Amino acid sequence: MPHSVSLINTLAAGLGLALILGFLAARLRLPALVGYLIAGVILGPFTPGFVADAGIAAQLAEIGVMLLMFGVGLHFSLDDLLAVRKIALPGALVQMAVATLLGGALASWWGWSLGGALVFGLALSVASTVVLLRALESLGLLDSFTGRIAVGWLVVEDLAMVLVLVLLPPLGAALGSGATGAGAAPLWQTLGLTLLQVGGFIFLMLVVGRRVFPWLLWQITRTGSRELFTLCVVAAAVSIAFASAALFGVSFALGAFFAGMVMRESEFSHRAAQESLPLRDAFAVLFFVSVGMLFDPSVLIERPLQVLAVVLVIVVGKSVAACALVLLLRYPLGTALTVSASLAQIGEFSFILAALGVSLGLLPQEGQSLLLAGALISIATNPLWFGLIGPLQKWLHARSRLARGLAERDDPLAELPMSTDAKYLSRQAVLVGYGRVGRRIAAELAAHDLPFVVVEQNRELVEKLRAEGRAAVWGDAADAAVLIQAHIARARVLVVATADAINVRQMIGTSRALNPAIQTVIRSHNEDEARLLTEEAETSVFLGEHELAQSMARAVLNR
Repeated sequence: MPHSVSLINTLAAGLGLALILGFLAARLRLPALVGYLIAGVILGPFTPGFVADAGIAAQLAEIGVMLLMFGVGLHFSLDDLLAVRKIALPGALVQMAVATLLGGALASWWGWSLGGALVFGLALSVASTVVLLRALESLGLLDSFTGRIAVGWLVVEDLAMVLVLVLLPPLGAALGSGATGAGAAPLWQTLGLTLLQVGGFIFLMLVVGRRVFPWLLWQITRTGSRELFTLCVVAAAVSIAFASAALFGVSFALGAFFAGMVMRESEFSHRAAQESLPLRDAFAVLFFVSVGMLFDPSVLIERPLQVLAVVLVIVVGKSVAACALVLLLRYPLGTALTVSASLAQIGEFSFILAALGVSLGLLPQEGQSLLLAGALISIATNPLWFGLIGPLQKWLHARSRLARGLAERDDPLAELPMSTDAKYLSRQAVLVGYGRVGRRIAAELAAHDLPFVVVEQNRELVEKLRAEGRAAVWGDAADAAVLIQAHIARARVLVVATADAINVRQMIGTSRALNPAIQTVIRSHNEDEARLLTEEAETSVFLGEHELAQSMARAVLNR
């Protein structure tokens, strides 16, 4: 051809082969992303045949990361982020420290330098945001409290990695880098400038952006042009992400996430999420393809034991550390296992840090190959660990005295106080979840003087409700012990106001086992899930879109 078509070649080959192999993986009852990763391996430079442009694929994948994080920000308010700060902040920092020590010890045992061991350990400590979000979305957990903990945890990891990427070059000489560091600014000055830049970006987005961007979206909506609206959404996600990296030194992913958070203040945020969904999904596929392209299969033959050790640190070491931390902070076993599964993989930041480490002469080339192998295997197996959460939780409760002790441990928030009024102990409503929907339900029940007990996984929120004189129990409503403490056996109705598609059947089953006459009212986001619940569980299911349509139709008829 007379002109270059590398972009078209990469898109056509990447999306086409990902579609075929993703379909085959789904037919074999494997996650579709396994097919996407294999497509990348086939298109990469380490296998024979057609080789796609890895540079273009990586840039397309970055667009996918931006759009995906922007979509998460549209569903994740500042209040949601602050609500999980007491677990996400210490949990992420301690877990990163443990993973860095494990990876560093492994690298030191292999005879690497201090700098190489440090870079290798840090690269193993941070999980992929893209993989996490895809897993949470597929399981319907993104809007749950556990999902918000996992997302908040990774936001903290991203912020920490921004500092690492900035501080590593000036520290290179001290860590054994071949760079001399001549002319570099003092370390304290670099750190101060980085903190100032990140702080300035967050301040600008939360103070100025929360007013400017919703206003801009409203002005675009007033034109009545759907194309302009879609263009505004995509331009906001990509442009703000790029500007945040260019001007403030934060990552594309973090910039896009905060862009979505400020756009959430607009009444059109739901429409913005829907408009960006097709592009988000398509470019997210290219992220997994680009990861596969970096992988050299020969490392599995040349260094099998080292690859196994890396995978064990990622899947076992990080997960056990995260699980222990969540349990120490007195959160339920189910939350601990979900967070552990979320962190049992590595991704985009690991690749960036590895490339920087190699360029500085700190990390040997074999370290980058091992990290890519660990990333590919951990990403491919991650859906398996999520699928094992439920069975593992049941197995631990049945066979482990420690697991039963954790569920039954003496916690003042896990049971109603002795001074609780009798009206909350019989013929009351048990309200699971006190989020945006749960708060509105609670307000209506209180307005009609109907007693209710709130079951919520957010400890801080339960403490606040107790301080306001509300009856509230902390814990996972899928656990029978928690529902017993909410006096479900004598309750009149169970109201599930969370978007927990996985555990809702267990909640219904447990409540009916303890109280066969109880009525159940369930919230759902998925039409198929709502239909199955109505048919199988014989419950009242309220689908958001359906209820909105009915309310609007009634308003029209009344006029």
